[in-house]
Amino acid sequence: MNEMNRKTLKPRAPQQGAPQMRIRPMAPILPPSNIQGNALIVVIAIMAFLACLTLGAVSMVRATAASWQSQISREITIQIKPEDGLDMNAALNKARNLALGFVGTREGTIMDDAATSRLLEPWLGSGLDLSELPVPRLVIITIDENNPPDFEAMRAMLKTEIPQAFLDDHRTWVDRLVSMAHTTVMIGVGVLVLVFTAMVLTVIFATRGALSGNRHIVEVLHFVGAESGFVAREFQKHFLKISLKGSGAGSAVAAFVFLAAGFWQSRSLATPQSDQATALFGSFSVGIDGYLGILMTMIIISLLTTITARMTVIRTIDEIDRIRSDPSKSDGL
Repeated sequence: MNEMNRKTLKPRAPQQGAPQMRIRPMAPILPPSNIQGNALIVVIAIMAFLACLTLGAVSMVRATAASWQSQISREITIQIKPEDGLDMNAALNKARNLALGFVGTREGTIMDDAATSRLLEPWLGSGLDLSELPVPRLVIITIDENNPPDFEAMRAMLKTEIPQAFLDDHRTWVDRLVSMAHTTVMIGVGVLVLVFTAMVLTVIFATRGALSGNRHIVEVLHFVGAESGFVAREFQKHFLKISLKGSGAGSAVAAFVFLAAGFWQSRSLATPQSDQATALFGSFSVGIDGYLGILMTMIIISLLTTITARMTVIRTIDEIDRIRSDPSKSDGL
């Protein structure tokens, strides 16, 4: 009897040719790609490109200003104006020896006639006869940046010993460079804030547009028991993919621009255009720190987009709940 029961309870083998049940995969709330999504990718790519370009430009200007400041602060200049009866060579040597007598000076270099002619050649042309021109002669003193000499005492001694001498410690230029670097950084930060603000507003409008287009689906899911966190996660995943595509494309284009500019600069060395660009902007290479900054900008843009989308969805669902509880509060949602 037990054996018969076991035979009776034995499950039947599936019949040949019978259709098997398949679970249909759940479709996402938002379509993987649509016109709005593609447009948002383009907008985020443009924002990321502008942000990375601004970040790289600020980095280059800061590096150039720091290089200028370091070069200027390592040297001081003694100018000696020519006068009738003044032995210029003796005055130059005396000024150099007086300056090197102070603690904090390292070496002194007298600019000879050839060096002075090269310095004036871009403005006055070649073949200058300095004996016929009232051109001041220069003595360049290299100083210790960490332990600079007493400039006021040096200036007073030079004025007493050589009345025609004037000491220039370049403080005015250093202060201007520091001010310029700070102003450039502040402008760059302002541009970055504007770019990020525009991107956040764009994502808010895009999220609200996606909610409006899929409002009936969101309401059905919400009212059958789906929590707002679940709906927010679906939108969050959707906009995270969009932001990664857009910010990745924009950051890649910005990195390519810096690479191309650096390649052009390296291939056009010793040309007037390259020399002028290098003198004004320094090297176009942003270095490893610059590329890390571009990567961080891409990550920040993606996080901002994702967080903005999530907060917008949760707020919109809360507004739907308030309207359902009190239809008089409807404001056109």
